Amino acid sequence: MTGQEGWQSEAPELVRPYVITKGRGLPDDGDLSLITLVTAAAAGQPQRPSRLSPEEQSLLDLCSAGYLSVAEIAGHTQFPLGVVRILLASLMEGGHLMTRPPVARARLADKEILEEVLNGLRAKFG
Repeated sequence: MTGQEGWQSEAPELVRPYVITKGRGLPDDGDLSLITLVTAAAAGQPQRPSRLSPEEQSLLDLCSAGYLSVAEIAGHTQFPLGVVRILLASLMEGGHLMTRPPVARARLADKEILEEVLNGLRAKFG
């Protein structure tokens, strides 16, 4: 084929991250690390503000279901991680989201106590 008769663009329509984030910079790593848990602030909010961007609205809808990590949110939305962190920080500043640190790892049980329990069970039940 010659000319542009049968030509179609292979690239999907793309909005630049700079436009989505409105030029804002990344928050501190301590504020929103990959494993920080995020959820919507008030489940009974009567009406969401209409001044949120479509991307912010989709993040807020996603976070309304319960706690998700920042990495999970980025995976669900397929936005770049930096964009997600910037949008989440903006929603936090607006009071729409709350975060909590990830659950700390449980201490390992003492091996001697486990052996005593096992020996007691063997003695009782054979």
